[in-house]
Amino acid sequence: MEQVTVRDVLLATGGRLLSGKPDTRLSQIRLNSKEAGPGDLFVPLIGERVDAHRFLSQAAEAGAAAVLTSEHETAAEALGVIDVRTGETAVIRVDDTKLALQALGHYLRERLTLPLVGVTGSVGKTTTRELIAAALSARYRVYKTPGNRNSQVGVPVTLSEIRTEDEIGVIELGMSEPGELTIIARLAAINTAVITNIGDAHIEQFGSREKILREKMTIQDGLKDGGLLLLNGDDALLRGVQAKDSVRVLYYGTGAGCDYRAENIVLHDGKPEFTAVHGSKRCQVRLDVLGRHNVLNALAGIAVCAEYGMTLEEAARGLLTFKGFAHRQQLVPARIAGKEILLLDDSYNASPASLRAALDVFCRIRPGARHIAVLADMKELGGRSPEFHREAGEYAAASGVSLILTLGEDCSYLAQGVRATSQIPVMEFTEPGELTAYLERELTDGDLLLLKGSNSMGLTRLADRFTGKNGGQGQYAGSETR
Repeated sequence: MEQVTVRDVLLATGGRLLSGKPDTRLSQIRLNSKEAGPGDLFVPLIGERVDAHRFLSQAAEAGAAAVLTSEHETAAEALGVIDVRTGETAVIRVDDTKLALQALGHYLRERLTLPLVGVTGSVGKTTTRELIAAALSARYRVYKTPGNRNSQVGVPVTLSEIRTEDEIGVIELGMSEPGELTIIARLAAINTAVITNIGDAHIEQFGSREKILREKMTIQDGLKDGGLLLLNGDDALLRGVQAKDSVRVLYYGTGAGCDYRAENIVLHDGKPEFTAVHGSKRCQVRLDVLGRHNVLNALAGIAVCAEYGMTLEEAARGLLTFKGFAHRQQLVPARIAGKEILLLDDSYNASPASLRAALDVFCRIRPGARHIAVLADMKELGGRSPEFHREAGEYAAASGVSLILTLGEDCSYLAQGVRATSQIPVMEFTEPGELTAYLERELTDGDLLLLKGSNSMGLTRLADRFTGKNGGQGQYAGSETR
């Protein structure tokens, strides 16, 4: 945070100063007491399992300049929790620490003058965010959401870290429950909104894709008057939406009616090349990431750049700087039990749409080699999970893979889909250790291996074991939770 004091927090939140000085300067917001240090503002959130107020003393002892509290009414109470030896820590009483954090985020957003681009969608938010930021970086100093901070508590922290030298921001806006995106969008007060697609992710919480669409369209609740709504024109649900009267709507995609269009798409070793078209302007574009689906993500970046005064050529140059993320369609050499293989590591998360995209990429790499797909459960699909997994099995069977290995109970339906439509061998595993032992025993030099499943299934650990990495962060680490 720049030029933020305890007094600013009091103004933003309507809080009361129980102890400390209003002129104390603050540098960062911390939600984890273990990360708190000198100059920080610690915000103790109350979760389902843990009330972080119990860590106020720990944050103060680490040198936090200020802490919020909703559980203490007087300085004496606060100092009973926060060791008197750390009396320099300002203690601010608020009614609700989460709402106070959001109020502070809104306050800090109002002090910013730079335009913000907000990205949401069922699949591909993080990759699209990164491609937009990469494209814009060819001309502008760009701030982008770090990691997975796309929630009601993550976005205020994100807003607090934008600096005066930043010229444009690209932030990710997620949702996991009804009404959440409205709260986040209003906090961010974005100038441009991008919706990547409407898929089946989180259908367990929302019930249908149509309801997911309605929720995603609430990103407009935070869109400034005259702002731009940029939609994927290849998505059937997005193509027919009605935007607010004060909002401009443009489409990107491969269809003739899209304002920003991709033509002549070809893949070189799985990496796309295409012609970007906008009106009479045309530009050849190459990407350094795998998959045809990234053409649409890149088009979103091209469209944003053009709307902020950049040429198509500048955007194309910026796009080439993005190399991808660890555990997201990273093609890497791996060694398993002394055998050299090629691993397509797409283990970070999975939905029906992203699983299909992974298979499409996988089966185009080294035609003629043996392609082995390890597919683990896709979570948060609700009552339709058996149907989605069975359909995924049918798609996998038709994709051209040589062997399918499944992990998890839900994937029993995926295996049913494979067996019902093909003769491709499929083996089912319920324990990661059994799967690992089978791979170490049966893989041979030159095999291609795909790892794809929801994050909770633990395939990232398997990928790290095979590639010799620790922690799974890698060079292009990133994450996306919603």
